[in-house]
Amino acid sequence: MKKSTAAINPPLPRRDPYGALAMPVYHCAAYEFADHQKMIESFTGVSDDPDYSRVTNPTVIHLEKIVRGLTGARDVVAFTSGMAAISATVMSIAAAGKKIVTSRHLFGNTYLLFTQTLRRFGVETELVDLTDLEAVRQAVDDNTCMLYLETVTNPQMEIADIRALAEIAHQKGAAVVADTTMIPFIYTDSKALGIDVEILSSTKYLSGGATSLGGLVVDYGTIKDFDYTLRKDLLMNLGGYMSAHAAYMQTLGLETLQARYEVHERNARAVAEALKDIDGVEVCWPGLEDNPYHDLARKQFGGRYSAMLTLTLPSEEACFRFIDALKLVRRATNLFDNKTLAIHPASTIFGTIDAATRAEMDVSDRLIRLSIGLEDPEDLIADLKAAIAESRK
Repeated sequence: MKKSTAAINPPLPRRDPYGALAMPVYHCAAYEFADHQKMIESFTGVSDDPDYSRVTNPTVIHLEKIVRGLTGARDVVAFTSGMAAISATVMSIAAAGKKIVTSRHLFGNTYLLFTQTLRRFGVETELVDLTDLEAVRQAVDDNTCMLYLETVTNPQMEIADIRALAEIAHQKGAAVVADTTMIPFIYTDSKALGIDVEILSSTKYLSGGATSLGGLVVDYGTIKDFDYTLRKDLLMNLGGYMSAHAAYMQTLGLETLQARYEVHERNARAVAEALKDIDGVEVCWPGLEDNPYHDLARKQFGGRYSAMLTLTLPSEEACFRFIDALKLVRRATNLFDNKTLAIHPASTIFGTIDAATRAEMDVSDRLIRLSIGLEDPEDLIADLKAAIAESRK
């Protein structure tokens, strides 16, 4: 089946006694067993029967199996958030004395995880320009356990050559871990690009209008013992498993993912085209042909370019006036809600990071991040143009 069909018609593990078309929400903590042998088999992993919802739940397992089928992954593990998925993945691969190579162009909390939290546990992080392959080659050494990247950085919208990076990392035995949140996984063959483990915030495109929080770890089976360590060590001992209700909402969201994304991106294109020639406004969206990452994005992501774009205005004050002038577009964080959202990253998401570090991360005080929703594009363009006009007063 095509992915759009498979997402809507996944097989249920057992026939529902009432003939329900959707997997029910198993909102319970524990499960009864027929006898002691069935209990032993569940707790020791011989069977996939759930034992305790902190680590296994039928509704969550159903979501994991759908994503596994759509990606061709060896395993998929669902967490409470994207950051929980990132943390568990990193801790499954890294260890004291090892090094992670990544970019300064990272989401704020990911940056702080690498540069602050992990260093307290003896894991070092080297920050390099991932678009400079020679710099990456110099940074990745025999002590490097992981090369970590965002496929489209947030909010810099940088795109690196994933295949080339993977070749460098794999030559040194380092894993390639990628946050693929910005482009839905149904459009990208991550394993073919050389990605060993894919992480995404399922809060975004998957949840279907920001209905729930979640994160997915998609394991392509190329790292020895990774799936065992992730499930039997990190998930079991640290927790962070997705809730049954979130899994239910995200399974529903997955059914409409392709249909919604087509509108998200079409609207993003309309907005980018309408604003790109306005004096004093710089629009960054990889779908524009003059964007420096356009060709690479087309090649790596199947001609998809994300529904996030950024505007650079003349000053921070202009950004604040723009934000305050919005009428239809919502002043909120998150990405790929049904509603269009605007935020000033430097003063919010990156607000606890000092100005010098923000400058090194290329998070400009003059930058606005837009997540384009499903509204009529003419209404969005009118609101954004009016806010730009107000920002100049």
